[in-house]
Amino acid sequence: MPNQNRTPIRNALEELEENRIIPFDVPGHKRGKGNSNLREFLGKKCLSIDVNSMKPLDNLCHPVSVIKESEELAAAAFGAAYAFLLVGGTTSAVQAMVFYAVKRGEKIILPRNVHRSVLNALVLCGAVPVYIPCRTCEKLGIGLGSSVGEVERIIRQNPDAKAILINNPTYYGICSDVAGIAKLAHDNGMLLLADEAHGTHFYFAENLPRAAIAAGADLSAVSMHKSGGSLTQSSFLLCGENVNSSYMRQVINLTQTTSASYILMASLDIARSNLALRGKKIFAEVLELTEYARSEINKSGGWYAFSDEIIDGDTVFDFDKTKLAVNTLGTGLAGIEVYDILRDKYEIQIEFGDIANILAYVSIGDNFKNIEMLISALADIRRRGAQGAQQTPGANAQDDNIPSKPEQTTPASDAGQVRMAEYISPIVRLAPQDAFYAAKKSLPIEECAGKICAEFVMCYPPGIPIVAPGEEITPEIVQYIIYAKEKGCSLTGPEDMRVERINVIES
Repeated sequence: MPNQNRTPIRNALEELEENRIIPFDVPGHKRGKGNSNLREFLGKKCLSIDVNSMKPLDNLCHPVSVIKESEELAAAAFGAAYAFLLVGGTTSAVQAMVFYAVKRGEKIILPRNVHRSVLNALVLCGAVPVYIPCRTCEKLGIGLGSSVGEVERIIRQNPDAKAILINNPTYYGICSDVAGIAKLAHDNGMLLLADEAHGTHFYFAENLPRAAIAAGADLSAVSMHKSGGSLTQSSFLLCGENVNSSYMRQVINLTQTTSASYILMASLDIARSNLALRGKKIFAEVLELTEYARSEINKSGGWYAFSDEIIDGDTVFDFDKTKLAVNTLGTGLAGIEVYDILRDKYEIQIEFGDIANILAYVSIGDNFKNIEMLISALADIRRRGAQGAQQTPGANAQDDNIPSKPEQTTPASDAGQVRMAEYISPIVRLAPQDAFYAAKKSLPIEECAGKICAEFVMCYPPGIPIVAPGEEITPEIVQYIIYAKEKGCSLTGPEDMRVERINVIES
């Protein structure tokens, strides 16, 4: 068994420091000596290891020594045949999976509620999406997982598809039957790709959903920096036995930087060692924190912190109980409003708020003190809202920037009319690449209904497009975008930075 105590990249960097090599290479700050302000801000240690590829440190594009050993240790830790270190975030891992699996004109089967990075990859490579109908939970306002039955039906209709891509889990913690879908894929000569940006901990924890590689997926993109404790923008791409890892490296090198950050790679090295040695204990504690928070939040009334009770064995095959997702509509507040209140009034930064929910990301750096502060803040918001419903305008609750009559601020009925637009099966008119590069014109959002979109529009996070290139913009989508803007959602994607206009295909 490989020694998971080893951190070869870290060790090589420390040895380089000890040798006091005189740098006549890049980066130009020369271990921080050329920029005292940067050194003061980031620290001497950080800048001393911000170095370029050299023989003792290996090269990420063609590793033969310390990086190669780090990749082998990561593969062993995750139970994969091979693992690649990536410094372009999980976006680069997702795109590499797609580039490996499909070429221009080839089909890939996938749910519509995928991250933007998947559809960006289709714009670049020219592959054609075949969408699995995304069922929704009307009560929660969220998209669910991929049904095995639906996937089987789509395969029968598209036997020439080359791959299937699934989320494991979704942002909200919902998992599909990965093993069942993997068998369908392989029985029909297709690859199974998994976006596990939010599932790193599955590989190290007990009593949580099964990790994709263990369930038979061929490729998995893992955000080590999300729940695994490495630095932002550092990720792994995991490969199963049937993947040609040498060709995969060529695919990765099409877009990955040739100036890889050793700070990011060292963080992957150290975080991998930490999880391999202590992950089971770490994530048991994370699960304990989340379960406690969920129980206490649900006692305060109005909120609904959902969990594995929503499992149905099909579109919710399993649930990641470390995900602290809270439906807000019972309080009369939109999720994005709660997000803003928590940050502005209580100095609590959660992961995101959408129309109907918030997500507090609980992971290895959290503790009971912080969890209690979140629980107390939500209880206080609920209490003030309930009191304010009987107060006149100008009362304390309203002065404190918490709506005094939440049922008038965001009626659940109003939210229910629009909140599902993000997850409605799209009307696809053109392949994403054809639409993105087509002749286009800019129109006000209000005039876009019935037009074919030539760009992305999404709330970020979570980064799931409301509409993507090649899809028809329906009246419901227009309504959703306008509503999301009014509620303060962070909309991104369009060329128009104010998101008042959308590029559409010239008719």
